[in-house]
Amino acid sequence: MNMKKQKVLVGLSGGVDSAVTAHLLLQQGYDVTAGFMINYREPENPHCSTRIDQETAKQVADFLKIPFLNFDFTVEYEDRIINYIYEGYKKGITPNPDVFCNNLIKFDLFLEYALIAGFDYIATGHYAQIIKIDNTNTLFRGIDPKKDQSYFLSRLNQHQLDHALLPLGTYTKEEIRVIAKDINLPNANRPDSQGLCFIGNIPMSEFLRKKLPEQKGDILDQSGKKVGTHNGARFYTLGQRHQLFLPFKAYVTKIDVTNNIITVGNKYDENLLSDTVKVTDRVWTGSEQSPEVLDNCLMKIRYRQEPAIEAKLIHNNNSKFTFSIPETRGITPGQIAVAYTEDRKVLGSGIII
Repeated sequence: MNMKKQKVLVGLSGGVDSAVTAHLLLQQGYDVTAGFMINYREPENPHCSTRIDQETAKQVADFLKIPFLNFDFTVEYEDRIINYIYEGYKKGITPNPDVFCNNLIKFDLFLEYALIAGFDYIATGHYAQIIKIDNTNTLFRGIDPKKDQSYFLSRLNQHQLDHALLPLGTYTKEEIRVIAKDINLPNANRPDSQGLCFIGNIPMSEFLRKKLPEQKGDILDQSGKKVGTHNGARFYTLGQRHQLFLPFKAYVTKIDVTNNIITVGNKYDENLLSDTVKVTDRVWTGSEQSPEVLDNCLMKIRYRQEPAIEAKLIHNNNSKFTFSIPETRGITPGQIAVAYTEDRKVLGSGIII
């Protein structure tokens, strides 16, 4: 008697990774359907590639002989992601839209539609692993250290992990490219996407100026002396390099959005160095973690970084956690801090404050 195939809705983006994801799942015997998410439309924006992405995704689905569905989440994306970006910068913090796009769009709206429609899982082309430990699906780093994307999935809850497949986690990017070429995928040579999640390769400052007006303000040095002007404190990120004619390389060391002032100093300025990380709105991946587990963990405070910061939980009041770390540069409010074990398991994450 034949077992009924499990149904998977693959988030097909038009890129190579999601295309190979669909191929691998077909090879593994799943009943695969492709789903393309339309999250952002701006026809006059040359950076927006939605139409080309959609056409490419359809070509891939036709090549693989799988059904192709379109999902329009533009209203929800505006509400949950774009507004989150603007509100963050208005407060002088640096949000991470890619992390929240996964948590609130791909693994929320897309997943819930899939479950209602009778699918067993959704799948994406992320380089991360979901491994079952003691009957609990747990998030782990992908094996490719240059491509590991567990950072972007660190806010997924247990329900989301239980209904997700990540077949690329045990591959390197180079291996995925080889597979794409070997099976003659129509997008095998397409470059990787860059820029904001679903928006495109648009500079953040240009994107922000669509809704946030420019407002001239002062640039001060550490002594309080005016050394220049800027077009809006909200457009800057703590630790960002600033091109000023000063006798040292200037970095943003303080952002005062209330008075529209930024302060600059050198890269070793005390305001850019810290031996603690404070986070709020924490999410545990997998089962609930006890404070003892967090006493000796590895931390990552930005995507392009190995989780090598040795962290120790020193304060927990349930809503806010404080970790002791070796003195570290570039801890940016609004970004995500992710805690790992030495064996590559993701413990959880929080928003840096």
